[in-house]
Amino acid sequence: MEKPHDIIPRDLLFYASEEHPCSYLPGENSVTLFADPKANITPQLYSALSDLGFRRSGEYVYAPRCPRCHACLPVRLPVEDFRPDRSQRRNWRRNQDLVVQIHPARFDEETFALYQRYIQSRHPEGSMATPDREQASRFFTSSWSDTRFVTFSLRQKTVAVAVVDVLERGLSAVYTFFEPDEHKRGLGVFAVLWLIEEIRKRSLPYLYLGYLIHESPKMAYKAKYHPLEAFRDGEWQRLDFN
Repeated sequence: MEKPHDIIPRDLLFYASEEHPCSYLPGENSVTLFADPKANITPQLYSALSDLGFRRSGEYVYAPRCPRCHACLPVRLPVEDFRPDRSQRRNWRRNQDLVVQIHPARFDEETFALYQRYIQSRHPEGSMATPDREQASRFFTSSWSDTRFVTFSLRQKTVAVAVVDVLERGLSAVYTFFEPDEHKRGLGVFAVLWLIEEIRKRSLPYLYLGYLIHESPKMAYKAKYHPLEAFRDGEWQRLDFN
């Protein structure tokens, strides 16, 4: 199997942003490294960059490169080694009445209305709060990624959507939004559990979960899925939570 460095063109440029306030840790500044947005990014190249700790936001492929802070850990889950804990098993049983389907990445009226309800409930002051359907689509999709919307429906009503990128060695969980009134179901957890099973069915090894930040409640939940591997010091390393 080719290594990520073998796939990435030698002439691919990367650009660092100026320091800006961190979105997750108050009082910290962050620097973001971007792959050249004018480059010919393909799903294969994005897969290789994902194996080096990069993520996608819209058309941009990025990774944190903060000079004084290393709190952001790119993490992935080796799905064959995953064993759900008691709470996750309860969640799986609780949500077996949901109908799950995979669709092209597109905001129809129902999906966008669900997204708006979720954002207004969870992040009303954030940058992702937008009344514009096209702008929301630009947050989650790109012209070159193999992106899907996984919908979770209850009695023919969509109650959750997982935005997922298909990679060569797994699936990348881009974002999940769900019906605020159904919070007792733990739909975010169920979406992760369903993706783990889907990756197993595809005989692929990894679920890419983005950045784990222990100090941020928004990002620390990923530590509940064991075993996690983190990309640091140039390689993927199994995390020890003991």
